[in-house]
Amino acid sequence: MRIGIIGGGNVGTALAGAFARAGHAPVLLRRDPAAPGAAPGATPSAPLAPLDGAEAYVLATPYAAAVGALSAVRPGAVPVIDATNPLEMGADGLGLSIGHSTSAAEEIARALPGLRLVKCFNTAGFGVLAEAGRFAPKPVMFAASEDDEARALALRLAADIGFDPVDAGPLRAARLLEAHAMLWIELAAKRGLGRDIAFALLRA
Repeated sequence: MRIGIIGGGNVGTALAGAFARAGHAPVLLRRDPAAPGAAPGATPSAPLAPLDGAEAYVLATPYAAAVGALSAVRPGAVPVIDATNPLEMGADGLGLSIGHSTSAAEEIARALPGLRLVKCFNTAGFGVLAEAGRFAPKPVMFAASEDDEARALALRLAADIGFDPVDAGPLRAARLLEAHAMLWIELAAKRGLGRDIAFALLRA
């Protein structure tokens, strides 16, 4: 699958490498495609613009840059997987800037009507995204969207790179997934567990 990954930071490059190893064809879409940082095995970077033949996009920018980046890419009817979290620094350190009654995903969808948006790949650190297969049992990865086909696509990609994929329902569930991401950050960065951790869903 030809996948345009919007953003060339840690999350974008981690997913690019994982998708490439799973047999997909990721392309990092960056404002400066000549800048260093391409993931091993990934297709060379391209400008932040529509990607010919793209079957999916992954949004891996900071949340504040999301709408602008998507406007440059103009995904049209191609599903967009939103891996962002609305993070900001506060009195207690890093936290969520919005939540409870909305989410980053819902705000992005509201700003860009018609976007086939799926929330996924936001609840684990980039090291886990890069090599989910290191963990046993498999780490869980949720997807939430109003678009059943787009959500199914995100879940297939999650399975391809080593996650246990779980359907979280409509896009409003992104409010829960973004808080879930904040719990991962809290445990990894503030509670001493480190970044080499992941959540799993166990079934009796």
